[in-house]
Amino acid sequence: MSLQVEKLEKNMVKLTIEAAAEEFEAAIEKAYVKNKGKINVQGFRKGKAPRAIIEKMYGPSVFYEDAANLIIPDAYEKAAEESKLEIVSRPEIDVVQIEKGKPFIFTAEVAVKPEVTLGDYKGIEVEKTEVSVTDEEIIAEIDKVRDQNSRVITVEDRPVADKDMLVIDFEGFVDGAPFEGGKAEDYSLTIGSHSFIDTFEEQLIGKSLGEETEVNVTFPAEYHAAELAGKPALFKVKVKEIKAKELPELDDEFAQDVSEFDTLDEYKADIKATIIERKEKEAKTAKEDKVIEKVVANATMEIPDAMIETQVRQMADDFAQRIQSQGITVEQYFQFTGMNSKQLLDQMRPQALKRIESRLVLEAVVKAENITVSDDDVEKEFTQMAETYKMELDKLKELVGEKEKEQIVMDMAVQKAVDFVVEAAVEV
Repeated sequence: MSLQVEKLEKNMVKLTIEAAAEEFEAAIEKAYVKNKGKINVQGFRKGKAPRAIIEKMYGPSVFYEDAANLIIPDAYEKAAEESKLEIVSRPEIDVVQIEKGKPFIFTAEVAVKPEVTLGDYKGIEVEKTEVSVTDEEIIAEIDKVRDQNSRVITVEDRPVADKDMLVIDFEGFVDGAPFEGGKAEDYSLTIGSHSFIDTFEEQLIGKSLGEETEVNVTFPAEYHAAELAGKPALFKVKVKEIKAKELPELDDEFAQDVSEFDTLDEYKADIKATIIERKEKEAKTAKEDKVIEKVVANATMEIPDAMIETQVRQMADDFAQRIQSQGITVEQYFQFTGMNSKQLLDQMRPQALKRIESRLVLEAVVKAENITVSDDDVEKEFTQMAETYKMELDKLKELVGEKEKEQIVMDMAVQKAVDFVVEAAVEV
């Protein structure tokens, strides 16, 4: 195999890779052996026709595609390693020469890691954030717990109120005629859930048990059923059941039931401390984001489009795995949201660019400040990983390859770079 490296614009490189004619011939023979059982040739039992006969019938290029697919992956991997380039994208492959008896030549265009010129990254000014907790926030957190410990009661002595849980019958009409999907019996509806269009739920407030009423609404202009989009509708509704949540009293007994504390005041103090801790973490993260954003803005670099596309594809693959773990296919997600794959990728592109810029700049800070990761730090990281994955430490180390270990070490160094620029920042 021979290799030529040509630098292109915007951190792109073209690798011209040549496999010897003998190697191409061997690949054609492998492709023939792999495919001969699928080809029917009159006068021969299936799979027994000589290669020369098949090539005469179908042309000499009959096995070229499979032969190329046998050569390209290994040849590209060897060429990428030999080039010593920091390749940061998937290769764009183009076959240049594919002919019997001649070397097989193809090119691979790839993006390489851009150079970063750092601007100011020490003493970055960020606005100081004061963390405080109001009584309303404490009560809101406690109300969530009260709601979780509530009981549902049947209401017969008052009309419908906000947050009530109803059972209703309804039928909808557009232009005086009923429409498909507009009728239901014994339908459960929580007032304030906004699961119905327009002001449907609000118009039921004040209605009595057993009452039959009319509700007037307008379908959204972007409604999924085009024949209903933007049209006014009338619903005939009957209130069949009214239920409500009865919350526990807010007292010492409640605190004892839901916590380890004896008094409501102690429970409130603990809730306050929890909120403060959460807000401090959020403030720390927000500060990190602002500092890194300014450090990136002060730096200069030229990001190749292929690098962004590779990051977008990786993010899309990660997203697909996450939703599939929740029992939803990508196709179902598109149906639910009305999006398509192109829109999803376009939506991810700005975030992909931001991730790339942040990572490149922080790696540049690692280099500029000579930030290192000690063996003890790496050992602690592996120990934590082993605990997370519930594996023996030695077994985990066996499974982690050298490249993966290098990536882990760099990730740790990048986090140290984050800590460095944040600690060096000035709050104003």
